[in-house]
Amino acid sequence: MTIHKMKSTSFEDVDYLEWKEVAVKSLRGKPFEELITKTPEGIDLQPIYVEEQFHNTNTIATIREAKHQPGWIVAQQPYATDGQSFITELTRSIERGNEAIVYDGAHQLEWDEKSLENLAKLITSYPIFITNTNQNDQLLKVFDLVAMEDRSKARGAVEISGGILPEGYSNVRTISADIRIAHLNGADAVTELALAIAEGAEKAVHYQTFREFNDQFFVRFAVDTHFFMEIAKIRAFRVLWNALGKSFGETKVAHIPILTETSLRTYSKLDPYVNLLRAGNEAFSAVLGGADVITVHPHDVLTGVTPASVRYARNVQLVIKNETLVDKVLDPSGGSYFIDTLTDELVEKAWDLFVEIDATGGYQAYVNSGELDQRLKAGRIARAEEVANGEKSLIGTNIYADLATSNLNVDDGIEAEGRLAEPFELIRSYFQEEQPKTVIVPFGELKDIKPRADFVSGFLATGGIHSAWSPRFKNAQEAIEWIKNEKLDYIVVCAKPELTKEVMTDLLQGLPDGILIDVAGKYEAEVSGKWLVNGLTGFIFSGQDKIAKLTEIKNSWKGDPNDEKA
Repeated sequence: MTIHKMKSTSFEDVDYLEWKEVAVKSLRGKPFEELITKTPEGIDLQPIYVEEQFHNTNTIATIREAKHQPGWIVAQQPYATDGQSFITELTRSIERGNEAIVYDGAHQLEWDEKSLENLAKLITSYPIFITNTNQNDQLLKVFDLVAMEDRSKARGAVEISGGILPEGYSNVRTISADIRIAHLNGADAVTELALAIAEGAEKAVHYQTFREFNDQFFVRFAVDTHFFMEIAKIRAFRVLWNALGKSFGETKVAHIPILTETSLRTYSKLDPYVNLLRAGNEAFSAVLGGADVITVHPHDVLTGVTPASVRYARNVQLVIKNETLVDKVLDPSGGSYFIDTLTDELVEKAWDLFVEIDATGGYQAYVNSGELDQRLKAGRIARAEEVANGEKSLIGTNIYADLATSNLNVDDGIEAEGRLAEPFELIRSYFQEEQPKTVIVPFGELKDIKPRADFVSGFLATGGIHSAWSPRFKNAQEAIEWIKNEKLDYIVVCAKPELTKEVMTDLLQGLPDGILIDVAGKYEAEVSGKWLVNGLTGFIFSGQDKIAKLTEIKNSWKGDPNDEKA
């Protein structure tokens, strides 16, 4: 084709129904529904989104008006042991790209007068964000050290349990809806949004006007690895907050800041550098969603940070800000039919849940009723099951596990409830101390057994179990003779199903006592039942609950075979 023909070539418009017809043909008999992904929020993600599916054209305008201006604040938390080291680390991080003062009162520090005076000078120049603190925290003395005429220069958000700021801090917000705990305990995006709106609505009624309340309010979310859902979550909050304000009689709802941090729910002590990749994913979704403040946790925050890991965490945001220039764009994800539709679906579902919460008597009544706990528990169990059976991947934890020894201690790190990797970490900590001598025993041709054997090796690696291959055998007797000389603790038979059925009866009868034996694959009940009666420990197969199986191996090898606990 010549250049002239290429330039003059046109294509006929194809609508959704035509595309779907072609897609169904390509599936070769499989249902179209296999292309649809169901989410914990009860939303069906479609394989394609087109203009005719998107109906609410007001969404983008509402979000852009509510966001106010492009960009966000890089808020890097210092990990210090006292006030002096806090000031040292804070000053160094500001010189290297950090744009805010971040303090987590869950780990309160000892402060001397000089350090507080230095901090007082900084809070009039950089925004300050304080969470999880109470009126007994020594750091709060800093607000008394700022001259009255300079206090209006301070800006940010401060959350104090049982206390208030001194007078004069008119640009520091002090009322919040902190949704991070619910997130860690299993909340999906719909639940998080509904809780934020419900808590805001309950607090707003104590003010004469919604505008007065709005000027003091901020919200804090954790951002997970479900990339597009997290983008839509942040955008959906803007729409929902605007709707809430209008329900209070406001014609124009002013901007409120959305503070975000990378989710510790997905962080793992196993293969911790993968956390750095997760943090990049989560931070970028927060950026595209329109967050106002972003904190990235270092990849080793669970076991103890280093200057290098803190720098990597800070640089995640600096790379996004300085190399993509996305901070120059207001609502950068707006205009995507997928993101806009997903945003609308979250808005609709979250508002419906908010109405349910309000009908119970409001946010606190809903919490006190136990309904929230039940909802979070169901979400937590569902997520744990998805990770255990491999439906949800945690790279380096439940798939592609690195057998190098991991630091599983928390002496210098932080505790975070609800982490999805924790059950695997408990299993790994056991097998790091002591290993069963484990061998994969293959029968048949290499091309027939390698995929199955590689799967078994990867499966066992998620529990920290090292496995080697024996020679390939043609029959059970060869394998029995070899095994008798090796003093093994645990073997896994890998072969094509037909060959497995040929060798298993003789193999089970001839093996030395005390050896655990599993078979790779799933077999019909009659066959598997016979093998189990004759001494087979169990099976390893795709979709299996890894935690349950690894616990079975652990207990059968050294512990109580009836103990189901990890």
